[in-house]
Amino acid sequence: MVGSELYERFMALHTRDGGLVMPNAWDGLSALMLADAGFEAIATSSAAIAATLGRLDGRHEVTREEHLEHARLLGRLTGLPVNGDFEDGYGDTPEDVAATVEATVESGLAGIGVEDTSGDPDQPIRDFDDAVNRVRSAVDASRRRIVVTGRTDNFIQGRPDLDDTIRRLTAFAEVGADVVHAPFPPDLDALVAIVTAVAPTPVNVLVSPSDKVLTVAELQQAGVKRISLGPFLYTHAMGAVEQATKALLAGDLASATTGMSFERINELLARGKNQPEQPNY
Repeated sequence: MVGSELYERFMALHTRDGGLVMPNAWDGLSALMLADAGFEAIATSSAAIAATLGRLDGRHEVTREEHLEHARLLGRLTGLPVNGDFEDGYGDTPEDVAATVEATVESGLAGIGVEDTSGDPDQPIRDFDDAVNRVRSAVDASRRRIVVTGRTDNFIQGRPDLDDTIRRLTAFAEVGADVVHAPFPPDLDALVAIVTAVAPTPVNVLVSPSDKVLTVAELQQAGVKRISLGPFLYTHAMGAVEQATKALLAGDLASATTGMSFERINELLARGKNQPEQPNY
């Protein structure tokens, strides 16, 4: 399943009652675990990919080709729609963003996120017009073959300006973004203001507003249509590894070596191996 058919399938998950929870995988096994649990779509996490490679997120240290190869692996193993967390679209210009979108379509991805970040720590958020032009270029290149998410990182880059955030998200929706996203609005009221301002464009939320972790039901009640986890399943797993290393240092081999059995791992890997050669993602 590719192109417009995949687009329609993925968008239908956003527009149905309740929307979807879309967790982010970081390797083949984590993707298979999410598929086995029954999730209907998964995403990459640029932060998790970078960390697994020993690199920093949001600094152009992971290449487009590396991210595409990773996303193709997740799709091939699971057969699920995969949304690519593709930072700023991997390029300095709107034309570069369009080339990235075309590459993601050719790779069979169901969605792509384009941020207004720059990769420059001194000026991390792009100017308004530049940001909008990049999302417009992504939408034009997509031709409704892949779901485009327009994202502003104002809140996580030290720019707590709700008005500017809404202005950006509204502009992204106006140029055709299928979904919009602003990670970690300050509170529920800010989130509801975003949802209201961009309606009927679906809104993605990364876990919750920054002041309180809400339930899935509470986010749905606020009008959120997609809930992603970003790197937080990965950091949860790494937290367990850190606790195991502390137990190991203390001489507690039993606590350091608990976890998933190899029988379970092999069971999941067999699922991926048995995916058809032409998967339906």
